[in-house]
Amino acid sequence: MTASVAIQVLPKVDSDEELIRIVDEVIAYIKSTGLNCYVGPFETTIEGDSYDELMDIVRECQHVAIRAGAPSVSAYVKVVYQPEGEVLTIDRKVTKHHTA
Repeated sequence: MTASVAIQVLPKVDSDEELIRIVDEVIAYIKSTGLNCYVGPFETTIEGDSYDELMDIVRECQHVAIRAGAPSVSAYVKVVYQPEGEVLTIDRKVTKHHTA
């Protein structure tokens, strides 16, 4: 993997139920990309070999939230990009913390 992105999407809505519904739609979109992702309690991490593809996904997450009914949306994004090498993978970072 040459790139990793963590995104937290925060739709401006009136209830927790609506927030969860919209964020769930964003997560469903991310999963539909087929890229490896990890859903955490604050953000979703996506990894891949194309920086541009990851940035397209980040952009589309905002559109998904708006189409789902959010009047506005904020997003916090973290990016690790190493075009000539490998970034640490999701599995390498967290698997040891989720095994019995």
